[in-house]
Amino acid sequence: MQSEKSPDITRIVLFVLVIAILIVGSAWTLLPFLSALVWATTIAVATWPTLVRLQQVVGGRRSVATVIMTLVVLVVLVVPLAVAISVLIDAAHRSPSVLQSFLTQGLGPPPPWIASIPWVGAPLMERWQAIAAGGPEALAAVLQPHARAAAAWAIAATGGLGSTLVMILLTVVLLAILYSNGETAAGGVLAFAHRLGGDAGERTVILAGQAVRSVALGVIVTALIQALLAGLGLWFCGVPHAGLLTAVAFMLGVAQLGPFLVLAPAVGWLYWTGNTGWATALLIWSVPVVVLDNVVRPILIRRGVQLPLLLIIAGVIGGLIGFGVVGLFVGPVVLAATYTLTKEWIARGPASGGA
Repeated sequence: MQSEKSPDITRIVLFVLVIAILIVGSAWTLLPFLSALVWATTIAVATWPTLVRLQQVVGGRRSVATVIMTLVVLVVLVVPLAVAISVLIDAAHRSPSVLQSFLTQGLGPPPPWIASIPWVGAPLMERWQAIAAGGPEALAAVLQPHARAAAAWAIAATGGLGSTLVMILLTVVLLAILYSNGETAAGGVLAFAHRLGGDAGERTVILAGQAVRSVALGVIVTALIQALLAGLGLWFCGVPHAGLLTAVAFMLGVAQLGPFLVLAPAVGWLYWTGNTGWATALLIWSVPVVVLDNVVRPILIRRGVQLPLLLIIAGVIGGLIGFGVVGLFVGPVVLAATYTLTKEWIARGPASGGA
């Protein structure tokens, strides 16, 4: 005899379908804000202890601490972008006259030290001499195919800076909201995690927050130390625009590319201009600066989270490759959650079976 309380399959299917539609619709609605929301959440989690200490300093007033922290983050994010925009605008104003002067004078003879470069020195010397012998016309013929690509890059960079500015402002607004209502948001996330996975779900969320904070500490502090040391070497060796290059080195460090892309051209420029002594000094200084992240970053990351170091490093590198810069924090969080849930599942042992 069929039970009168048998489940209504049609009702269950329709209910699941409605829930799926609501989830997809909500995700689609939030898609334009997703990147800014991820960044705001990451920054809020990483800087929350600082906000709490600042709140104690200002007499327990969360609104004052929120305003101060938001302004600090705004300055840190907007100032480098403003510097980059000003540099691009200045380069755009100066480039026609510089290019015209360069084409008028021609390439000139190659410096003798180029021939001593292993493997590529001899072919590069021959090519340079051939272009120099052809005069300004030969140099213009070589540069012409790259002119259109350079113009397209400049247009794309201008548009990219505009969209980046909008995302930064949106991130700051969302960050201020999270600073003001952080406990409420965290309580909601913990309650949702507990509803899904019980105590293991709560521990996973807490560990994910610790992973974000540790990666932020390791990545940002390491990039800052490398950038400051690189900038000191650039300034001491007389490389122009050392402050701007230091800012570029810091951004490259955050992107896990390191200061090598700044220091190597600077060393080459010093050799090019005949400052062999300063070039050699900067080269010697650059070697420990470039490899410093392999020592400092793991130490800082391990201080705040009890996870295998290999797991965190794989999350940082894999997240960067898969998701871009925001993947620096998304990757370790995903691996931390997977590691924790897998560990909890294994700890429960084999499922018991009845006779």
